[in-house]
Formats: sequence, structure tokens, C-alpha cells
Amino acid sequence: MPRVQCGTVDRQRARRVLGCALGLLLSALSIPAYAQYSTAEAGFPQPSYDMMEPGTLATAKLPQLDNVSFNQHLNDQLPLDTHFKDEAGNDVTLGQYFDGKRPVVLAFVYYSCPMLCTQIMNGVSRAIKVLPWTPGKEFDVVFVSFDPREKPETAAAKKSALLNYWSTQSQASAWHFLTGEEPEIRKVTSAAGFFYMWDVKSQQYAHLSGVLVLTPDGKLSRYFYGVEYSPKELRLALFESAAGHIGSVVDQLLLYCYHYDPSQGRYGVIVMNLVRAGGVLTVLALGGFIYMLRREEKLHPREGHA
Repeated sequence: MPRVQCGTVDRQRARRVLGCALGLLLSALSIPAYAQYSTAEAGFPQPSYDMMEPGTLATAKLPQLDNVSFNQHLNDQLPLDTHFKDEAGNDVTLGQYFDGKRPVVLAFVYYSCPMLCTQIMNGVSRAIKVLPWTPGKEFDVVFVSFDPREKPETAAAKKSALLNYWSTQSQASAWHFLTGEEPEIRKVTSAAGFFYMWDVKSQQYAHLSGVLVLTPDGKLSRYFYGVEYSPKELRLALFESAAGHIGSVVDQLLLYCYHYDPSQGRYGVIVMNLVRAGGVLTVLALGGFIYMLRREEKLHPREGHA
């Protein structure tokens, strides 16, 4: 039987694995490009990036996002005397939803947001759906619109759609959808570290996504970023907040809502840059794997017989 180098077999196997991984990576990265081509062919208007100066690197942060942030103000008190309208048009104060007994899940959204705010509300609903606790008994849920143009009618329509989708109409009294005037909104969002901006060109708000858990007396206890929230972590945060405990600082895995084009179902520069960055990191990881494999072969050469 001919002699066969085991190292050669290992290298061939590694090349096949690398080839498959790179193939999958390239296929995944080609999807957004194909989607852009298809929508252009179909006659949909392509997003305009004329807000970027000529020659600006694609990875540069847009100037519209300079003042957009979601900073953690743990243990700070929300201004509970601020006035809003609930979804029924009643005059309310934020303090009405903090009874000193139950913690509160709160999120800043706007109800006419093209996509991301709905994803935030769905993320909250999805996590709460599997909790062993019931809104209205162990905790309450409050959404505050940061768009001063929105009225109670818009909030009521959003609430109805959300509760119907998740079949939680029986919990309606524990889900609160608020609208308000600009000064009152700013007081609350600033106290929570939530800063957003209106972009005139896109006619959208640039903002970050996340959810807050507050103690029964209205102190900021825990921040959750993104649009998916772990039911286990949410339950722990509610349990600790109910006892007045303040959580520790969590990593800010932020997601921008900016220049989403609903006609194309995709985002603009920011999210595409995140996709590209993920692709680069994947390639670097694969390259490191191959380097370590080759180094191992050089340090520990093996021979065998087939």
C-alpha cells in the first residue's frame, strides 16, 4: 500500500471546510446586494445617501447620529410628575403607573415608526408571553412616544394591534401607551439617558433601541438593549427591581433606527456597515483557524500508513 501523509489528509480536509465556510459567507453577504439590485429593477426608489460628503468612508458615522445615544442612568429617578395622555385620551401623570408595589417595564418608541419600534414592542411582548407572571399583577408595561405629533388615537390603534397579535387582550389594563408634549417627553427621556434626533431629509427619528426596568418608585434599575430580550433576564430584573435593587451596568449592544426604507424592507448605511463588519470578523476568524492548524502541523508532524 502506498504511504500517505496524514498531515496532507488533514490539510485537504481543512481546505474543504474553509472552502465551504467561505462559500456560505459570500452567499450571505451577497443577499443584501441582490436585494438592492432586485428592488432597483422593480422600479422602487433607491435610498439617497447624499447626506454623506464626497469621499467619505462608508464606515464613518453619520453626523445625524452624533447626538443619538442611550446612556445608563442607573438608580436615577424618573420625573413622575410629568403629564401625558393615555391611549383613551385621559390626562395622566407618569407617576400613576408606579404604585410603590410593582416594577415597571418601560420603552421609548413612536407608534408611526416604520419598523424598529414595532420590533421593540414585539420583543417585550414575546419575552413577557413566556414569563410565569402576569402584567397587572406582578408588574406593568408602559410605552412612551417621543414623537410629540402623535395623539391618543394613534396610541390606541397601536395598542389594539399589538394585543390582538399576541392574544393578550385580557391584559389590556396593564399595558399603557402614552403620548405627550415635547417638554414633558424631553424631561423623561433625558432623565433615562435616551437621546434622539429628527432627520428632516428622511422624515424619521434617529434613535436607539432598548427597554428599561424600573423599581416600584420609579428608579432606573436595568437596561436591555436591542430588540430581543431574554425572558430569564427580564424575570430576574423584575424580581430584583420589585425589591428595590439596582442592577449593574450592562453592555450596550445598540441598534440604530435610521433611514429604514419600508418599500425595500432594508436599512441604509449604518446597518449595512454592521453586516460588512461581521463579514470581516468572520474572515479574520477563519484565517486565524487556518493559521493555527498549519502551525500545529509544523510543530507536530504525523506520518501513517493507509
